[in-house]
Amino acid sequence: MFLSIDGLSAGYGGTRVLEDVSFSLERGEIVSLIGPSGSGKSTVLRCLVGLVPPEAGRIALDGSAVDYTSRAAVRGVRDRLAIVFQQYNLFQNMTALDNVAIAPLKVKGWPKAEVMADAKRLLDTVGLGDKHGAYPDQLSGGQQQRVAIARALALKPDVLLLDEITSALDPELVTEVLDTIRGLAANGMTMLVVSHEMAFVREVSSRVLFMDRGRVIETGPPAELFDAPRTERARDFVTKILRH
Repeated sequence: MFLSIDGLSAGYGGTRVLEDVSFSLERGEIVSLIGPSGSGKSTVLRCLVGLVPPEAGRIALDGSAVDYTSRAAVRGVRDRLAIVFQQYNLFQNMTALDNVAIAPLKVKGWPKAEVMADAKRLLDTVGLGDKHGAYPDQLSGGQQQRVAIARALALKPDVLLLDEITSALDPELVTEVLDTIRGLAANGMTMLVVSHEMAFVREVSSRVLFMDRGRVIETGPPAELFDAPRTERARDFVTKILRH
């Protein structure tokens, strides 16, 4: 398995949020985490990049366990796993192009000509070829989120982690962001997705994990989990959410 999570438990301030979570992700797969708010989906992503320290369990990349008590190990993980949050967190005094290029230039020290060319290509890829010189306040929410996706891709990650990236957007802007993710999926990008956009999850996912109260309750192919969930809790959730 390329990325494996075994018995992961974690929490905030003494409150346990994840309990014995286990699953894996192969290269080229798109695995989606669904479930009610507060079920621990986003915490899984935050644990993977070291923002929430695991309290128990094992996370491994390419078969090698990650030591989250080591700053060097966490930096290594962040070189390979890039996370995009629901809030764009762009630098307001920088153009879209500079927002995408800043980490490869300042953090990685990669050659400027190479970085700028790649940043332009990535903005083109996410449909913002005409917005290289635009500042965040000149962009819609959907456009800003696509800049954030391009910024994550600029570090050439092995896996893209998407944490409810459409939840802060007006409904009419959601489609343009989801279309960007569809394009990445078509090109074989490995992704771990947290989303409430059930039609999208069903369309792009290799597998879907249903979480509740910090645990993985059920996992399976999208058609199986949405059409014939095995557990009563997943069946209740799917029935309610697909009704609206």
